[in-house]
Amino acid sequence: MVQQFTPDTKPEIIYPDSDGKPMAENTEHYEWIVKIKENLEILFASENDVFIAGDLLWYPVEGSVKTRQAPDVMVIFGRPKGRRGSYKQWEENNIAPQVVFEILSPGNRSQEMARKLLFYHRYGVEEYYIYEPTTLELTGLIRQKEWLEEIEEINGWISPRLGIRFELTSDNLEIYYPDGRKFLTSLELNQQLEQERQNYQDLLAKLQAKGIDINTL
Repeated sequence: MVQQFTPDTKPEIIYPDSDGKPMAENTEHYEWIVKIKENLEILFASENDVFIAGDLLWYPVEGSVKTRQAPDVMVIFGRPKGRRGSYKQWEENNIAPQVVFEILSPGNRSQEMARKLLFYHRYGVEEYYIYEPTTLELTGLIRQKEWLEEIEEINGWISPRLGIRFELTSDNLEIYYPDGRKFLTSLELNQQLEQERQNYQDLLAKLQAKGIDINTL
């Protein structure tokens, strides 16, 4: 009798690309996620080794499907831009997201936020920012030695990793680029571009009225 032995093969582990939860619970929640994520994309557009994602599942441990989190926004330095169904850390040179943002909504419970804090602490996040739009409360935590410690004075704080500045006003949170420009929504950005275009057209018309041909300048 001839016996055939087949090599032991491990079953393929499926890491879902969705946790079945909505990206946002209301329009303001969604607008803040998009605003932060897209402005960070603009900030690091020229740096190919900065990956930014919104509501993307992050799996820090190979083989553990349940060990996962989907930050509203996360920034990873040292990884290339590109499409991903999820962020599997062991496939990314084992680089953890250095900065994460969470925008609170009515559905967020204190127990859930405590679990998120423990997760981000355990798996190496360096900066963690939590914003509650309805109460205008901003909390920041930064890694000190082995723990994420709360930033005592968050108003005017400049992120060590991102270089952006946070300013709390009486009715809003404003975030500024390192060069002083304000984070804008896509609508605000479009309005700004339209205003600049109109200003250019007005200047061109004034020069033409004076008989100046800009093509000869």
